[in-house]
Amino acid sequence: MIDIFMNLMGGFEAALTLTNILFIALGIALGIVIGVIPGLGSVTAIAVLVPVTYYMSPVVAIAFLVGVNKGGTSGGAVPSILLNTPGTPESAASAFDGYPMAKKGQGEKAMKFALYSSVTGDTLSDALLILLAAPFAAFALQFGPLELASVLLFAFALLSGLSSNSPLKGMIAIFVGIFLATIGLDPIDSTPRMVFDQVDLYDGLPLTALAIGALALASVLEQITSMHRYGDDHAAVADVKGDAAANHLSAREFFSHWRTIIRSAMIGSGVGMLPGLGVTLAAFLSYGAARRASKHPETFGTGNPEGIIATEAANSAVVGSNLIPTIAIGIPGNIAAALLIGAFMIHGIVPGPFMLTMHGDIIYALFASMLIANGIHLLVGKLGIRIWALIARAPRTAVLPPVILFCLVGVYLPGQSTFEVGIMLAFAVLGMLMRYTGFSIVCLVIGFLLGEMFETSLRQSLLLYKADLSAVLSSPIAVVFLALSAIILVRAGRKV
Repeated sequence: MIDIFMNLMGGFEAALTLTNILFIALGIALGIVIGVIPGLGSVTAIAVLVPVTYYMSPVVAIAFLVGVNKGGTSGGAVPSILLNTPGTPESAASAFDGYPMAKKGQGEKAMKFALYSSVTGDTLSDALLILLAAPFAAFALQFGPLELASVLLFAFALLSGLSSNSPLKGMIAIFVGIFLATIGLDPIDSTPRMVFDQVDLYDGLPLTALAIGALALASVLEQITSMHRYGDDHAAVADVKGDAAANHLSAREFFSHWRTIIRSAMIGSGVGMLPGLGVTLAAFLSYGAARRASKHPETFGTGNPEGIIATEAANSAVVGSNLIPTIAIGIPGNIAAALLIGAFMIHGIVPGPFMLTMHGDIIYALFASMLIANGIHLLVGKLGIRIWALIARAPRTAVLPPVILFCLVGVYLPGQSTFEVGIMLAFAVLGMLMRYTGFSIVCLVIGFLLGEMFETSLRQSLLLYKADLSAVLSSPIAVVFLALSAIILVRAGRKV
């Protein structure tokens, strides 16, 4: 504990620079703005902005993207409360009680509840990350190739069973991602595979182009198609103004709901630590738990602030805790963490159990930046409440074209490669097709990201144990994770 405290103090020394603080504030503001616009969200923002971090130092780059993630997660509550239209899927439950409060003239108070809950849940989650990252990493150092392969199979089983409506489609998407990860030089003997005499493919498919195409550009194109068919309809915007007394929220009133705050933060943190469960699940689990624990459950859905607190504290708590498996094992907790892994790798930092020993100064500076970001998030969010309400009214016809431009420029500029732009466009089309056919893009991207690690650990295991499957029984860790994988897949298969 003393070592963690001393390392964190060193992290604050590195993080408390004007440049870092300004980029954290910029990231949070950009994240909130993109989260406020229905249909976009923090994943889209991170995917588009990862290329920008090529030109930053590692600490500033990751802190900036974490700020985007924090702001984007909380920003989705604004249109949920004012428009009854969730900005992001995880903020859908905030509309249940947020919109009724806004219709009563308490829109500003509802947004304050959302902001304070988000910051509080996020802070508690960050504290768990700081306390648990090192013990998890120490445990992960006991993993050999066999154990790592079994953990990755467990992660894939969770993803396929929970990130997709169809476990079969989820598993197909994962293995398509793993197959795409095999393009390029073989990680064991460095022979080219499926490069078709294209020099650009020797390093494999570019993660940035794939992620921006499948996640951001595909989402934008889908919205443009929807607008062409049905128009850009806007719900009636509830008035964010109203009586000043009715919209006042004191610290005492907010913390009078401390049981809901702590319970929701713990639910969000628990969900975030397990790969594949997702932010949306955390929000709805927390909302349901708050309703069951309430003495007056009938008030939920009519403007009960505990409904907003439960949702926002839980979905923001995922932001910190999903970095625990990312830093300790190298397995992302969700798609935002997967994109952050890509940003780590851009700056020469390989996520996994050696991360804290080889790059401990950067990681503890990141931890300090996350805590600083929570204070900045509170300040920026509170100052901008009226501004976010105006952005929520902006038509998508004015918002989406600049996003397309950012996608194109973001992929082209780092390597000035039209080939990568072509890859992005190809995956944008693939992403749209997957959305229409019910295949999970999250499973595809995480399968691609972890594909090389899975192939390497699996092949090393086969070479080490001479393809003797009974060797699995010699590793208790492998047996446990393979058994859990089998249980998850069997239970998911019964639901089909």
